[in-house]
Amino acid sequence: MRAGRPGAPRPGSRPVDSNRVFVWSPGKPPERIAEGVWLVRGGFPAKLMNVYLIEDGGGVTVFDAGISAMTGAVAAAGADLGGIRRVVLGHADADHRGAAPGLGAAVLCHEADRAAAESASPFRSYWDFGRLRLPVNLVMPRLLRHWDGGAVRIAGVVAEGDEVAGFRVLHLPGHAPGLIGLFRESDRLALCSDCIYTFDVETGIPGPPRVPHPAFNLDTDQARASIRRLAGHDPAAVWAGHTGPLRGDVRAQLERVAAA
Repeated sequence: MRAGRPGAPRPGSRPVDSNRVFVWSPGKPPERIAEGVWLVRGGFPAKLMNVYLIEDGGGVTVFDAGISAMTGAVAAAGADLGGIRRVVLGHADADHRGAAPGLGAAVLCHEADRAAAESASPFRSYWDFGRLRLPVNLVMPRLLRHWDGGAVRIAGVVAEGDEVAGFRVLHLPGHAPGLIGLFRESDRLALCSDCIYTFDVETGIPGPPRVPHPAFNLDTDQARASIRRLAGHDPAAVWAGHTGPLRGDVRAQLERVAAA
C-alpha cells in the first residue's frame, strides 16, 4: 500500500460473524458470495451495480463504490459488518465512485485514476457517446450525472501486487487507465470491476462476458490484454462491477472474450 495505515475499526465495532443474517430497513441485506465477502446490489430498477464488502480485521474494506443512491445501503451494510475501514475504487468512473464521498472512510485508488477520482466532472475525456445507439447516447450522460456522488478525496494509492484484505491487487488497464482487480489465491476469487462486462450497456440486459463497450474505453486492445492477464490467473469465479459472476471454466470464457 502506498498510503499510511488504513483507519482502525470504529469504536465499538464488532468482529464479523459470517453466519449472521443481516437485516435492516429499507433495502435488501448483502449477499455473502464467498468466505468473508459480501455483495450489495443497487441501481433502479434492475440492480445492476455491484459494491463488495470484504472482511478486514474487525470491519470491512469496500471495493468499488457503485452509484450515489447506494450510499445508505452500503453504509448500513458496513456498519452491521463492524464498520467500513476504507474504500478501494476499482476505477473512478461515475458509477463506481458514486457512494465513496458519503461513506466516511479513507478512499484509495490506483495512481492512474487519481485525477479522475478527484475531478468534479462525472465524465472521462476519452469517452465517446457517439458510439452508442440512439437514444442511449442521449440518455447516458444524464444517467452518469445522476449516478455520480461528486469528487472524491483520495487518501492514498494502491498498486500492482499490494495486499488488500487478503487479496492481491492486479492492475488491469484498458477500460480505464487505473482500473484494478483483486485476486485471492486461497479460493481463486477475482473481483474485477469493469475489466469485463457481464451485461449489455445499451440495454441493461445481463449476458455472457464481453469486452467493455468501446464508447467507454481508453484503449480496447489494452482492455483485451488485461482480460487475457486475468485469465492467466485461472480464477475459479469472477465477479465484475455489474450483474452476476462468471463460474465454470472461467479461464476459457475469459480467453474467448479477449480473442473475439
